[in-house]
Amino acid sequence: MLSFFFLLAVLLFCSAGPTWAQQQQTPIVIWHGMGDSCCNPISLGGFSKHLEEYLPGVYVHSLRIGNNIIEDTENGFFMQVNKQVQKACLQIKSDPNLKDGFNAIGFSQGAQFLRALAQRCPDPPMLNLISLGGQHQGVYGLPHCFYPGHKWCDYVRKALNHAAYESYVQKTLVQAQYWHDPLNEDLYRNGSMFLADVNNEQVFNQEYRTNLLKLQNLVLVKFNNDSMVEPRSSEWFGFYAPGQAVEELALEDTDLYKEDRLGLKVLNDSGRLHFLDLDGDHLEFTREWFNENIADKYLKSV
Repeated sequence: MLSFFFLLAVLLFCSAGPTWAQQQQTPIVIWHGMGDSCCNPISLGGFSKHLEEYLPGVYVHSLRIGNNIIEDTENGFFMQVNKQVQKACLQIKSDPNLKDGFNAIGFSQGAQFLRALAQRCPDPPMLNLISLGGQHQGVYGLPHCFYPGHKWCDYVRKALNHAAYESYVQKTLVQAQYWHDPLNEDLYRNGSMFLADVNNEQVFNQEYRTNLLKLQNLVLVKFNNDSMVEPRSSEWFGFYAPGQAVEELALEDTDLYKEDRLGLKVLNDSGRLHFLDLDGDHLEFTREWFNENIADKYLKSV
C-alpha cells in the first residue's frame, strides 16, 4: 500500500508543472533594436517563441519601454537612453522570475542598452550577454533602420548629420546619444549623454568596470555585410582611428582596451570575451545558426 501511494505522489508531482530539466533553464531578457518593438510577431515576438520552443521551460522577458507596442517603438527613437535603462532595471527587479539571474540578448541598439544595464543595475545579476550587431563604440552614419522607409529614420538621420551634440538633440533623439564623431573626439566626449559615459570616457566610474566583469561571458556578434552600422567594427568594440573616418581600429588597438576602462582586456584574457561573425546584413541570421553558436553554448542550462 505504501509503495502505491509513493508512486501516486511521484506521478502527481511530475504532472503538476514543468519537469526538473525545464525548471533549470536560465531566464532570458531580450531588448529590441531601433524601429522595432518587444512583441512584433515578425521579429522579437517570433524570436521569443523560438527560444521557448528550443529551450523548453525557459522564461523570456522581452523588455517593453512604454504602455504598448506603439509607445515602445516610439521610445526607441525619442526617450533618453538613460531613462530607458532605468526603466528596464525597475522592470527586471520587479519580475520574480528573474530574481536569481538571467541571460540577456540585445538586438542592435538594444545590445549597448543591455550592456549599460549590466554596468548600472547588477542585481539581479546578468550572467551572459549576447550582443547581436550592437554598436558598442557608437556609429558615425545611419543608413537605414529596421523599417527602411520609416519616416522617423529620415528625420533622425538629418538631425544627426547637422547637430548630434546639441543639447536639445541629445535629450530628444536616442541615436544621437550613441553618435560618435571620430573627427572631433572632444566634442563627442563632452556632448554624449549616454555612450561616452558607459564607455568610461568622461568621469571614470569603477562600478561600471566592476559590474561588467561579473559577466560569465560577453558575446559580440558582427555581421560582415552589415549595411546599417557604420563602422561595422563597432559591433566588436572597434572604431575609426581618431581624426578621420576611413581607417578602423580593432578593439585591441583602441584606448578603451589598452587602458582597460571597462575590463574588456580582463574578460578577453580570461576567455570570457567572444567574437563571432557571419556573412549577412544587419541582424540577418538563421535560427539554426543561432541555436548552434549561441543557444547551445551560452543559453542552454541542461
